[in-house]
Amino acid sequence: MPKILAVETETPPFKITQSEAAEFARNLFSESFKDIDRLLPIFENGEIESRYFVNDLDWFSTSHSFQEKNDLFIRYAVQMGSEVIEKCLKKNDLKFEEIEAIFTVCTSGLATPSIEARIMNVLPFPPHVKRIPIWGLGCAGGAAGLSRAYEYCLAFPKSNVLILSVELCSLTFQHGDRSKSNLVGTSLFADGVACTIVCGDDSQTIKDKSSPLPSIFATQSTTLKNSLDVMGWKIKNEGLYVVFSKDIPTLVKNWLRPNVEEFIHSQGIRMEEINHFVAHPGGKKVIEAYQESLGFDDRMTRHAMRVLKKYGNMSSVTIFYVLKEFLEDRCQIGDIGLGAALGPGFSSELVLMRWE
Repeated sequence: MPKILAVETETPPFKITQSEAAEFARNLFSESFKDIDRLLPIFENGEIESRYFVNDLDWFSTSHSFQEKNDLFIRYAVQMGSEVIEKCLKKNDLKFEEIEAIFTVCTSGLATPSIEARIMNVLPFPPHVKRIPIWGLGCAGGAAGLSRAYEYCLAFPKSNVLILSVELCSLTFQHGDRSKSNLVGTSLFADGVACTIVCGDDSQTIKDKSSPLPSIFATQSTTLKNSLDVMGWKIKNEGLYVVFSKDIPTLVKNWLRPNVEEFIHSQGIRMEEINHFVAHPGGKKVIEAYQESLGFDDRMTRHAMRVLKKYGNMSSVTIFYVLKEFLEDRCQIGDIGLGAALGPGFSSELVLMRWE
């Protein structure tokens, strides 16, 4: 089965503590919400301690056009994407010509030509590298990228593929939007970049690897009908406006377990056989809903919570930060991991992996 060889991340330059973000929100939203002091505890109760952005906090104090924000998205996505790809290849002794395909996952900015095409004009990739942009899956995009890379490597077992995930959620911030969804987004979302290498069974790259690596052996995509208003973007003249339903934790509790059980039982696996939960941490309430729905304890969600505390919700990128923690944990041969992420649609992406 295709294996996940490595994950590398690139952290944006500006660290913002949650207390700084809360004070910023107080100043910005106080005129619109007379009960702002009652709402501000969402910054503290979410247990996020810090986040990283491509701009400092002063940048958010004024309004910016859609074009300006999107131009910045392209600039930083190419810059940081190039850096994380170089780092990932160098650490794993891979040459650019050994990469057959690049899956680029994002939802927080628009680019045509797409980001990986622009990066191919910066880094010495050969011209025949296949480009597969994936846009619009939001927080589920990272797990979907893993699934599509897995399928590609099944079809082409000698191949090495890159998954580049870039989310600069801060650049979608709407200075003039005084909705509660925007306030929640201000307390939660952040920027991040990750590069992951997935190798087919016959790839020469993994032939000499002695340490256990997670092999992907099954995936499942599910979309809940009539749920388009749960999360996503409204695209207006000023850019992307966040849609964020308060019903998400309830949906997770009621909908996720039957979905997961159907998936893992089809592979002959029971819930108690799952050793590791590689979860996209959408927020503290989402992690708690995972636990309640799937019967997992704090130990199973510790990596997801650690990433959430340190980096916030980086949309599709976040699951790769969590996956990197598992790779550094040196899991045991035979361990089974369940990857899970939820996104617009309302949808889920599930990935089963076994350390081999």
